[in-house]
Formats: sequence, C-alpha cells, structure tokens
Amino acid sequence: MTVLNIRILLFSLLTTSLFAQTRCVSDADMQHVYQAVSTPFKYGLIMTPSDNSQKMDCPTVFRKGSQWYMTYLIYDGRGYETWLAQSKDLLNWDTLGRIMSFSDTTKTTRWDANQKAGYNALQDRQWGGSYELNKYDGKYWMSYIGGNGKGYEAGDLSIGIAYTTGDPTKPHEWQRKSTPVLTAKDPDTRWWENRKLYKSTIIEDKQKLTGHRFVMYYNANGDTTGVPKTRWFERIGMAVSDDMLNWKRFGKEPVLMHSAGITGDAVVQKMGNLYVMFYFGAFWEDRKGAFNRFAVSTDLVNWTDWTGDSLIEPSEPYDNLYAHKSFVVKHKGVVYHFYCAVNKADQRGIAVATSVDLGKSKKSFVPASPKK
Repeated sequence: MTVLNIRILLFSLLTTSLFAQTRCVSDADMQHVYQAVSTPFKYGLIMTPSDNSQKMDCPTVFRKGSQWYMTYLIYDGRGYETWLAQSKDLLNWDTLGRIMSFSDTTKTTRWDANQKAGYNALQDRQWGGSYELNKYDGKYWMSYIGGNGKGYEAGDLSIGIAYTTGDPTKPHEWQRKSTPVLTAKDPDTRWWENRKLYKSTIIEDKQKLTGHRFVMYYNANGDTTGVPKTRWFERIGMAVSDDMLNWKRFGKEPVLMHSAGITGDAVVQKMGNLYVMFYFGAFWEDRKGAFNRFAVSTDLVNWTDWTGDSLIEPSEPYDNLYAHKSFVVKHKGVVYHFYCAVNKADQRGIAVATSVDLGKSKKSFVPASPKK
C-alpha cells in the first residue's frame, strides 16, 4: 500500500471516528437535501463570451434590493480577470464591467499581476434567504486566486484577499492585500496542497463552531504519489480567521476528497440545522467528465458526501464536455443552479438549471472556430 493510499484510508477512518463523536447526517436528511436542491430542467446558457478568444467561468450570484448580480471570471489567454453582471430575473444578464483587472503598470512583477479570480465573501448563506453581501469592518470582501504566471492557471497560484468600501454592485477596482494570505510554499502547508491553491469561499460563523469567526474552504493540488493515474488531483480543506486578513490552516487533512480526480470549488449554504456544501467533481474513477455534487455537515468540519445522482452533469450540446462549478439560489420557491458549461469545442460559458420548467434560453456560443 502506497503512502498516499494509507493517508486516504486514515482520512476515511478519522472521518468515521469523528462522525461517531458528532451527530451523523442521516440518509433521510441527505435525501431531503437532494430533493430540495434538485433542478431537473436545464434552461440553457445565460452568459457567453463575445468571441472564442475568451472563456467564462465560476459564477457567484448575490442580491441587492430588487436586483441580482453575478461576479464571474474571464480567461483570455493571459490569465483570469473578475467581472460583474446584473439581472432583474436571474435569467437575463447584462455585463457591467471589471472589478479586478490585470496589473498593467510598473507593478506587473507583483504576485497577482496576471491572475485575479475573485469570489464574493460573507454572503447571507441561509437557504432561500436574501443572498446579500454582508460587511465586516466597514468593507465588502472577496477571496481570490492570484498569480504572476501567464496562461491558464499557470505558475504559482495563491489565495489573496480583496475588499472595497464602495458599492459592490458598481464596477470598480477592488483593493487587495499586498501579499497572499495562503500559498503552497508556506511552512505549514499540508501534503495535499503543496503545489497550487485554487478557488476559495469564505463564510461568517457567528456560532464559532471552529473557534473562529470566519471560515474558508478552498481546493488545492498537492501530493499524488502512488495514486491511480488521473488528469488532475484536488481536494478541499479549511482555514480560519478572526479578522479576514490573517488566516491559519485548520486541521491536517482535507475535509472532502476522493480517490482520484478533482473535488473542488466549495460553496456553503445553511438549510435548517444543516450546512450544505455544493462542489464539483471531475475525472473520478467511476464517473466521466465534470459534474456538480454536494455534501452535508452539522458542524462545518465533518462532511457526509452524497453518493446518489449528480445534481448537474453533461447532457446538452452546450455542456457536453463539462457541467460543473455550482452556485445555487432559491428565490420565490424556485431553485436556480448556475454552473459553468463547457462543450466539446472547449467553449465555456455560464448556464442555469431550475427546479421548475422556465422554458429554454435562446442564447448560444458564437460559432466555434474551425479546427486547423
């Protein structure tokens, strides 16, 4: 048995032991969550790039007043920038502008010059709640993937913190902490995160179940020695903070992982006394492509993984390669599951599926460039 396989076995045993000490999530509760969040009707694409030089990714949806807003990523060959869009009805969206851009100044050598992939933090996480962004210390907050390498997720990738005292519904450049808060080269980096750090999500835990006010979930790429050959390997772990600027790792092992492929892009909401983590999987041993899943917890630390059907998976011409990276909203009794749709031409946009039939979108990708 390899070292990493032993770690996976120990992780499973440790999780089982911890569940014995805390209230396990019952099969009935898991089934209830699945029924509550299911969205069997694919409405289709709602946001697409203007041309094939760009790829659109990672929706985060929030509300202010009667309007809805989405932050999302654009990759253009150089790296990620973070953009903002607006909607009245969660189906029809208009681009407003950028909120984190490339650093095209004398500061291009800074650690995040070419990668700024942002994710809103401290959102009302109540299932069916307001979905509004909350302030801390007079500011709105984001965490983001930052890096100086040019290309798709190229070079060292670390987690940074951005903030603004302005209106988060207006496009403007957010300020950023000058140094990353977590990197793959930190002295306390764990075995599963010692290569690259990726998407993060930050929630406020007023109960301080972890002993801290703020909790971050993030996925990372790390040690793969001895695991079955796979295209990529990522797991989800935790960090905690009491001031949003200084973060420390929580626990030694991932809180969610699988024996192969990607487990990533966690987004957490609270449903009654349960915490629901929406995440995506990819390149697993028993499933092809990329797809959206969920896990459930009572304490934010120990998670029960859903083993049934995926919430979203490839099925349509616009998402027949990958259907992944969740953001789920319940509004006026309707569930909207936003996700990143990728077709076999590698065109990438934002789609939505719903719990009731709202018809079909007329939006489509621009014609794919002919293969050379």
